This record gives sequence, C-alpha cells and structure tokens, in this order.
Amino acid sequence: MELNTNNNPNNLSDLSNLSILPLNTFRDIPTPNADAQRIVALVKDKGRVSGYKLSDGQILTRDQGVALARQGGIQGVGIATNKGTEYLKSLPDGSESNNLGSLPSVTQSSLRQSESMQ
Repeated sequence: MELNTNNNPNNLSDLSNLSILPLNTFRDIPTPNADAQRIVALVKDKGRVSGYKLSDGQILTRDQGVALARQGGIQGVGIATNKGTEYLKSLPDGSESNNLGSLPSVTQSSLRQSESMQ
C-alpha cells in the first residue's frame, strides 16, 4: 500500500512535525481546509468507534467522517484501513493529548436518547 499525498500540494514537506514511520499506516492524508472542524469526541457502539463528534456539534458516522476528512473538512487526521474498513486516525505529532484515543466518548444509545428528548 502506498501513501497517497496527492491532495497535499507540498507532498510531505508541510508534515514536517510528523514522524515518517507512523505515516506508513495511512492510506491518505488529506489537506484540511481553512474552516476544517476538529474531532472532539468518539461515538461508540458496544465499545467500538462508530462515528465522530465534531467541534461544531455535528455527529457523523465513521463513513461520513472519512468522506468529510477526504474533502478536507476535518483537521488533524488521516485515513487508515483495517481489514478493508476505512477509519480516521490521528496524525502523529508527538502529543498524546490530541490523539483520538485520548478524546472522550459518547455512546450510540445516549445519542439516541438525547435526540428523542428534543
């Protein structure tokens, strides 16, 4: 598998803060737009990541998150693949605090309950 940096006009040069070795795990590293959102929480269903909550409050499924990131709508993430399933992964920058795994999580069932109360 080859890293796709076609969406990045500077190739890897603007990713100078990132370690090259972990970048091999990414299928694609999209260049974020100026108004790109951040992921602020993970949506989990039975302990597995099923979606993402963005800084503007949007809740996206995993597939919607990947599509939006690919369009440059989410910053700080790349697209990785596991067993044929694409998902978002934090870009390695030496800081643990902004890794997706360090973010709070909400459950799918709690989201359904809050939607039904509105």
